[in-house]
Amino acid sequence: MKIAEKRISKNKALILYIIAFYTIWALYEFLGKSLIEDICPGEIIAEIVKTVVIKNLVWVLPAALLVHHYKDDVCIGLKEMFTAKVKWLKFLPVFLFFVLYPLICGYLRKGSLTLDSDLDVKQVIAFSFVGITEEMVFRGWLLNAMVGKERTNQWKAILLSSLMFVAIHIPTWTIHGQLAGAFLHFGFVQIIILSVIFSITFLKSRNILVPVALHMIWDFL
Repeated sequence: MKIAEKRISKNKALILYIIAFYTIWALYEFLGKSLIEDICPGEIIAEIVKTVVIKNLVWVLPAALLVHHYKDDVCIGLKEMFTAKVKWLKFLPVFLFFVLYPLICGYLRKGSLTLDSDLDVKQVIAFSFVGITEEMVFRGWLLNAMVGKERTNQWKAILLSSLMFVAIHIPTWTIHGQLAGAFLHFGFVQIIILSVIFSITFLKSRNILVPVALHMIWDFL
């Protein structure tokens, strides 16, 4: 009975979290970001506030607290997901793909491998933190909680968390006028595929740092 009550409690927490998280982040994307950029003295300071401070407070901290609170009813505990020993050679093919694929595509597109002229300090800050913030929410908490201790319906949880991962990009796509293109040109499919890979590597390794590393490599390359 106690286990059933805990499950109901966790499921309610998941629903409330999803509603609050998407509402807060949509408002932030549409209103908060521009306000921070107006207030902060300089683009780099604004990026630090947006990426390092705000995103960690809104994404990482609540997710970590929820994983800790429901430690008896998630697949992987908070401490384990940062300390579990990883057999890195096992994941070497995945890492090679994540390095070679964007490099080959970049070479075929441009005819050479060059540093993107748009890469600046702001992007370096963003790419350095986006992996941990997004992976902590979508793999560390949402997927982790949906799979649960019994590890039932893993593929259902992976697909659902992947769709939610696509959904979190919608406000950004809307602001930059990319929403129609993301769906008409099937760009959202790439997001789903990446999310599935991140999810599988997290569940297999039981260590959040594996999908975080893959996420960072993909974003930088």
